[in-house]
Amino acid sequence: MRVVLTRWSVLLLCVLTLGGCSTIKGWFEIDDDEDPRQPVELEKFEQTVKAKRLWSTGVGDGQGDGLYRIEPVIGDGRIYAASADGEVKALDVTNGRRVWDADLELPISGGVGLYENSIFLGASDGFVIRLDASNGDLVWRAAVTGEVLAPPQGNGKVVVAQTYDGKLHGLDFTTGERLWTYDSNMPVLTIRGTSTPILQGNRVIAGFSNGRVVGFEAATGAVEWEARVAIPQGRSEIERIVDVDGSMALLGNELFASSYQGFVVSIDINTGRKLWERPVSSVSGVSQGFGNVYASDEDGTVIAFLRTGQGQRWTQDALGWRGLGRPVPVSSYLAVADFEGYVHLLSQVDGSFVGRFRPDSDGVRADMLSDGNVLYVFGNSGDLQAYELSSTSR
Repeated sequence: MRVVLTRWSVLLLCVLTLGGCSTIKGWFEIDDDEDPRQPVELEKFEQTVKAKRLWSTGVGDGQGDGLYRIEPVIGDGRIYAASADGEVKALDVTNGRRVWDADLELPISGGVGLYENSIFLGASDGFVIRLDASNGDLVWRAAVTGEVLAPPQGNGKVVVAQTYDGKLHGLDFTTGERLWTYDSNMPVLTIRGTSTPILQGNRVIAGFSNGRVVGFEAATGAVEWEARVAIPQGRSEIERIVDVDGSMALLGNELFASSYQGFVVSIDINTGRKLWERPVSSVSGVSQGFGNVYASDEDGTVIAFLRTGQGQRWTQDALGWRGLGRPVPVSSYLAVADFEGYVHLLSQVDGSFVGRFRPDSDGVRADMLSDGNVLYVFGNSGDLQAYELSSTSR
């Protein structure tokens, strides 16, 4: 039986930052028949939405063996994707045809970020890379203090990248020279992963493994505000893990973020004031749409929180312990992928199942992308695919 992705990403991938990898005694001694975290079996239902594959293109070895979540990005009619073995491709977003490709000969662990005519990548051996988005040429490569597990971001003046050692780096956009570094004082035990920084104007917003989201001045790295998403609780280090991982969502001046063993929160980005919070335990991040904020709990429950903070609109608990990724709105549906590579389509209105398909039997860890009624899925094996969703009743 395959191991649940949630167990890998939350417990097996916890590391002691001061002493390398750590194993959890007794974890591998659990009998599958007695394990309460076994993934539920999928039940059949009448599908009212079909997913038609428009195109498929291979990108290197995909997520490789490092359990990365290297996600593509869309801009100016192209989709840019990278693989763990250093292959980068620019494709026509409508038909998947190659515009250019490049072999960086570096192990990639974080990407892809995009700003105007530049794309940004992070390497597992501690580099941030800027490429010319028009042809894939290298603009610069800059050393940072550790593995980059999320897409670096730029604004034309600064490129920001978060490293797995709990630091956020500001680099000169033109030269890659390091301008500033912020150290979040990483806790002893943490999950393998980081959130993706958000750059809005001259403000950077980043989430850290200490359970905090911090707003910075992009040019200098000066801290403007801090907001707690979760407070470590419990006696053991495992119980005290409160990482803010995965993608955050920004709507106007309102930021939505989630943490492991904590909350989904709404934050005013001008002041850092927390507007509301609701309990959740998630490492895959949040999204928003239809007046909802969506999150996948570690136990496999998909939850739609009212964006006003006045409770839940609906929950879907039929995907228990299936290692769900971040829910992604696409048209009037919500797509969420699991550890076996199934993509489940839910109604944004009530959370009911409307469709299901399986683009990659190796699983889907990277965030999916959507544009109108088209969903883009980058599977772990390296297949980047585009699917058009439509109602079967038409």
